[in-house]
Amino acid sequence: MTMDDLEELRAWLIALRTPNFGPGGLRARLDAANGDIQTALEQLRRHAASLEAPAQAWLAHPDQGQLDADLAWLAEPGHCLLRCTEADFPPLLENIPQPPAALFVVGDSSLLLYPQVAVVGARAASSSGRAHARAFAMALADAGFAITSGMADGIDGAAHLAALDAGAKTLAVIGTGPDRVYPRKHHALARRIAAEGAMVSEFPPGTAARPDHFPRRNRIISGLSLGTLVIEAGLNSGSLITARLAAEQGREVFALPGSIHDPLARGCHRLIRDGARLVETAAEIIETLAPAACMLGGELAARLSSAEVSGEAFSEAAKGSECGLSLAHNDPEYRLLLTELGHAPATLDELVQRTGQSASVLSSMLLMLELDARVESLAGNRYQRLPDR
Repeated sequence: MTMDDLEELRAWLIALRTPNFGPGGLRARLDAANGDIQTALEQLRRHAASLEAPAQAWLAHPDQGQLDADLAWLAEPGHCLLRCTEADFPPLLENIPQPPAALFVVGDSSLLLYPQVAVVGARAASSSGRAHARAFAMALADAGFAITSGMADGIDGAAHLAALDAGAKTLAVIGTGPDRVYPRKHHALARRIAAEGAMVSEFPPGTAARPDHFPRRNRIISGLSLGTLVIEAGLNSGSLITARLAAEQGREVFALPGSIHDPLARGCHRLIRDGARLVETAAEIIETLAPAACMLGGELAARLSSAEVSGEAFSEAAKGSECGLSLAHNDPEYRLLLTELGHAPATLDELVQRTGQSASVLSSMLLMLELDARVESLAGNRYQRLPDR
């Protein structure tokens, strides 16, 4: 990392740690500065008098020890700060109210670009609720969706664990700093997600759990996902917040019905009355979200690939059944990727070396091919070419 890169990161960290200065304010400054964080920070300091006293004090004299600790954390393998000014910032997050300005990620940051389904529900889930979470998560993962949740007790933890045990992709959006685990009982689960999936936080390292952090993180869970599935929820469940945010973001909301005598079914029944889709099988979710998943793949290809994606390609993507086919057959870079993949499993790093493409571009291309059933993702971030149809 060059000195310029370090100074840019330091500027980001100063801005992100400014007290009572949220992502909306930072994004506004970045827009005014044409995306340059150094200029945005200079403007922020120039107008610091309009901010609260703690923000003024921090901008005048930021804690250099804290910033050095943040930089040391980011320098560790598998740690990164994904910024809204980068091409591989998740496009779905750009279309939500109050999008985050940056995300701290532990693990594979490319997973944030995959089509995701949020699986959420009660912390005090029943055994049947946890079984439903495992079954739906495994079926959705088998269809190519990443499973996103909040690493809470109950439904969240069961969904994450099912995806991990199936060798599939899972993301945990947490309400603490990326170096903290809450609840503490999930240390082993957090280690597995960091090693095999991704942990995502809007909060900088060292941030402890606070009640107001969890509703904030819920908008990111729903925002990253094409749809949100609620399995067991009481009338006061935080899962209903995630479902409401998903609906406000224009995403699909699915709810699993239960017994009229079960208090953990009442939240789901309320969602269904309010317009959520009643589902009994994962196939119903997959059928609903497949066209949106293909459209997402087309958008990612347009943003990340050096190859142009025509309007016809987007049209095909929207149809769902042919989302990657035209690109895979006609685009030379897709043909090269399939050739280099060969017929033995290969890791993303190996494909980077073989093709000369960046990991973010390859993630987009592999997503398109996976949605078109040309490629299968395996455990260990490996990919297998499937027989031609």
